[in-house]
Amino acid sequence: MWNNTCDWQGMALASPRTLELISPRPVLMPCILDDDPSQLELLTEQVASVGFEAAATSDPEEALQLIRSGRSRLILVDVHMPQMDGISATEKLLEEMPEARIIMLTCYDGDEYIHRGLRAGARSYVLKGTTIENLIEVIHTVYYGGRRLSPEIAAKLADHVHRTELTPRELEVLREMAKGKTNEEIASGLNIAPGTVKTHINRLLGKLQVSDRTQAVIVAIKRGLVHL
Repeated sequence: MWNNTCDWQGMALASPRTLELISPRPVLMPCILDDDPSQLELLTEQVASVGFEAAATSDPEEALQLIRSGRSRLILVDVHMPQMDGISATEKLLEEMPEARIIMLTCYDGDEYIHRGLRAGARSYVLKGTTIENLIEVIHTVYYGGRRLSPEIAAKLADHVHRTELTPRELEVLREMAKGKTNEEIASGLNIAPGTVKTHINRLLGKLQVSDRTQAVIVAIKRGLVHL
């Protein structure tokens, strides 16, 4: 289910036995990239509770500097940040430092978010609210060059493969629809005929398997095609 509420408070701490098995005191330092100070503080505390010293920042450039310095090569990146979204940040980080290991860490579970995040180069996609045990396992797997997806995330990714993708123009029309614009306003903004806008809308309704504009926008937001 799509969940727009990010909350780490429910994360359970690992038991001593679990820590002994999965998290002997590591020699790596993850970098946490998130625009929410409370999330940064809470996640840093959670990671520290199992022996990790983590760096925390809301600035993608600062995260890049950490990688350049050799202090960290693993970054946990949130999807939505005002300065730069997490998917664009992932592309930028990997473009300059291909050896970086990226984990998308977010509360958005739409198939489009997952698809775009992994396509950008992330090695895992983890939902906020996961257990600390699972997060530590993901960190270890990704740090040592592996990839890891939960069954739920893998299922959503499989659903994406079987869906008909919208064309770039249909996505443009859909995003204008989400702003509440009429066909005439969309046509004027995109410099196309109103009839062409109507054709695009009919096609995207069919691809999204909905019957009206409101449903189309709701589905688009849930899947991550549109973000308001």
